[in-house]
Amino acid sequence: QVQLVESGGGLVQPGGSLRLSCAASASSFSIGAMGWYRQPPGKQRELVASIRSSGSATYADSVRGRFTISRDNAKKTVYLQMNSLKPEDTAVYYCNADVYTIPGMTNYWGQGTQVTVSS
Repeated sequence: QVQLVESGGGLVQPGGSLRLSCAASASSFSIGAMGWYRQPPGKQRELVASIRSSGSATYADSVRGRFTISRDNAKKTVYLQMNSLKPEDTAVYYCNADVYTIPGMTNYWGQGTQVTVSS
């Protein structure tokens, strides 16, 4: 069983920074694309950023230039550096990963971590 364990959420003032981490407990398997999604209160879950194993990254327009996604393939960990945070960034942030097991590829979600941007 593969688990994605997230950390780094919390309360921050507007203009502040946070760094989210997500580690995959998948020592026997390889990891494909990894990403971060978020679900603001009362809204649908949306893609924030994703990164391929090659390091190629994509971003939502709302976070481009403020957020940076990165990964450490050896540690099977993905990071999200969030700068210049705004109140509208408040959401539960979820890690997502494509894990290649023996039968094939399975997509996994983390449990979510709360990010609150407020003064």
